[in-house]
Amino acid sequence: MRYLFTLFAVLLFTVPALAGPPLTHQDLWHLKRLGNPVLSPDGRWAVVSVTEPSYEEDRQVSDLWLVATDSRTPPRRLTSTPQSEESPAWSPDGGRLAFSTRRGKDKSAQIYVLPISGPGEAQRLTDQPTGAFRPVWSPDGRTVAFETWVHPGTADEEANRAAQKAFEERKDQASAYEGFPVRQWDRWRDERQRHLLIQDAEGKAPARNLLVGTDLVRQPGFAGRATVSGQALYATWTPDGSELLFLCTTHLHRSVMQEVRYDLYRVPVRGGEPRRLGHGLSSLGSPCFSPDGRYLYASATPASSFAYSQTGLVRWDWRGRQEPGEPLWLTEGFDRCLDDYAILADGTPILAAMDHGRIRLFQVARPGRVTPLDAGSRGVYSGLAASRRGPARLVANWEDSATAIETVLVDPGTGRHRDLTSFNAARSAQLERRRFEEFWFTSSQGRRIHSWMALPPAFDPERRYPLILLIHGGPHVSSLDRDHLRWSPHLLAAPGYVVLMVDYSGSLGYGEEFARGVHLDPLKSAGQELLEAADEAIRLHPFIDPSRQAAAGASYGGHLVNWLQATTQDRFACLIGHAGLVSLEGQWATSDMVFHRELNQGGPPWEKSPVWTEQSPHTYAGSFSTPILLTIGEKDFRVPLSETLAAWTYLQRNEVPGRLVVFHRANHWITNGHDAVRFWKEVHGWLERHLGAGPATVEKPEVFEGPVVGQPGGASPSP
Repeated sequence: MRYLFTLFAVLLFTVPALAGPPLTHQDLWHLKRLGNPVLSPDGRWAVVSVTEPSYEEDRQVSDLWLVATDSRTPPRRLTSTPQSEESPAWSPDGGRLAFSTRRGKDKSAQIYVLPISGPGEAQRLTDQPTGAFRPVWSPDGRTVAFETWVHPGTADEEANRAAQKAFEERKDQASAYEGFPVRQWDRWRDERQRHLLIQDAEGKAPARNLLVGTDLVRQPGFAGRATVSGQALYATWTPDGSELLFLCTTHLHRSVMQEVRYDLYRVPVRGGEPRRLGHGLSSLGSPCFSPDGRYLYASATPASSFAYSQTGLVRWDWRGRQEPGEPLWLTEGFDRCLDDYAILADGTPILAAMDHGRIRLFQVARPGRVTPLDAGSRGVYSGLAASRRGPARLVANWEDSATAIETVLVDPGTGRHRDLTSFNAARSAQLERRRFEEFWFTSSQGRRIHSWMALPPAFDPERRYPLILLIHGGPHVSSLDRDHLRWSPHLLAAPGYVVLMVDYSGSLGYGEEFARGVHLDPLKSAGQELLEAADEAIRLHPFIDPSRQAAAGASYGGHLVNWLQATTQDRFACLIGHAGLVSLEGQWATSDMVFHRELNQGGPPWEKSPVWTEQSPHTYAGSFSTPILLTIGEKDFRVPLSETLAAWTYLQRNEVPGRLVVFHRANHWITNGHDAVRFWKEVHGWLERHLGAGPATVEKPEVFEGPVVGQPGGASPSP
């Protein structure tokens, strides 16, 4: 048996090198980016948003494409305009498509309707002063519901228009607050609320606001569910078209001291006070009715005293009931976190969930019985969509570590899929990206730990390569079987490095108990598991050079990079940290989201939980010694700039070799193309300086040699 394993390992790592030049940032940047497919009611067509990236933002193209699910008809472009289209929605008869976009002289996004079955251009349906978003068709196709921003105290559209004009023309640039939160992601919050409106689909009558003047929106903590771009209500029509359901919270102002709970509310289309749909759960999301209208589904997170609780799927028996009662928990005993779901035409729920470094598909055979469609599937499924009538059709996007994203048709019986698109196929086939390898080991605490490895181009198992430990953020995510544009393992490996990705305690895909492994232990055990995984990789693979190791990570991965800085002095040749905290209390006090950190550390800092100091990197600042590259986006409010500046001060005070790069237009992520090129120049340049180039014969990375503030040749800092 040992002989067979050894033979397998030799065969695995002696696969002939792939043809073609080494991977570059340009190769990855210009892969097309696909939005979630939106399936027509009969399942014959899917609409997919396709972005054709460019380093010059004004040259980037993003349009809607019509994709046939018969695999015979080639996709065709539906739109060709300078502005992208968001939230496409099919009319119930499949003849029209509504979406949100800006066209012509629009100052903000509006709802447009495009005929699918006949000729004609998209016609604007709305004219809202603060924009119109997320269209949803009524069951009879006569009405479109949508969301907009509303200034407080405005009773109608005319008043809202005047308030918006005054808002835009104000002379000062000040914001005032009397509560929490004051910031979200990368912007300062203002007083505007998200409201739900309905509009005649022919545009013959003015839009009507269903929430204005209600007691619900008068509550100080009213808000839609938080998104990266702001907030959303995620409205859905009841099967009879008499009501709309939507998601919101009424205690956002209490989020500094309690978990934010999002509830489902129902509001009559004719008007009236919204009513909360009663339930005993902590939070709800993604409401959806079954095709026959009998059941209402939603993702749900149970209440608990932990910062993390596993999300599952619940169902109400609807059937016209005024009060449907408590929901039925469909995923009881399914120890995975729900990522997405869709309901087939026959009423079967299909789930997507992280599972051992993949996102796999599962079906709910009956309440409490969840089974995988394909237990051995690789890669990542996202954006599930199912037909509402006719044969059961299921589409999604799929990708893995060697294959770029495409839209696929999934067999609901076997879980196998076939490609419906080939937007990236030709370019992806030319890229030198091997599938990740994986291994498991048991940590010193008895936890089973899963890891991926990305091998460099022209890999030769007879040579020895530096090891880079790439640490994922979260912590409640996972290192997945796919490449990543912002932190590509393949691009990191390109100069000739082996890249190790470890799903440390707190990662998803291994059960709720494992995900809660960071409770009262935010950095110590995870940090130890990272080191043990690196030791195991070195033990298993003689091609790794243990004398040349580095570690890199962003967000929670950046926290752990700073923890390694604090607790390892001779292990790593260098470190790279993006958007990482250096003080647990420092981030808690300045981030836009705080309460879950308090739960994780055992209470607020003044209650003297030892975690706040014992597992905070700054406590050990006197031990900082490893050369480190720190990067940060100036508009990052999740892990604010102050944390990186504090880390830099500790490093400078201890005379630790380092480099600080601030991206002035970036938030928590570096998304601008030119900024991303600079980021990767810095990363590869820093690694080459401290590790040297790996043994693979590749083009050396370009090292940025621009002026450094405070150094000879650069501008002197102000006192």
